[in-house]
Amino acid sequence: RSGAVDGGPERWRLMIGDEPVFAAGAPHPDYDERRAAAHMAGSEIVIVLDLGAGDGRSEVWTCDLTRDYVAINADYRS
Repeated sequence: RSGAVDGGPERWRLMIGDEPVFAAGAPHPDYDERRAAAHMAGSEIVIVLDLGAGDGRSEVWTCDLTRDYVAINADYRS
């Protein structure tokens, strides 16, 4: 809604690992949820969103904030 990206979903492409999920404004016809789920079960998950707006690139690293992780860290104050 900010207007920062010229165009819209018809230019976007979403991949989970090597599995095409979304392209050209619609779910990808070759999308296989089993292959995507297999990738998501791994220890390192790669998700690529191409906005079709140029050569810019950003990379984000994060972790799984499980219930136990949050509980352990809620037990003390810094």
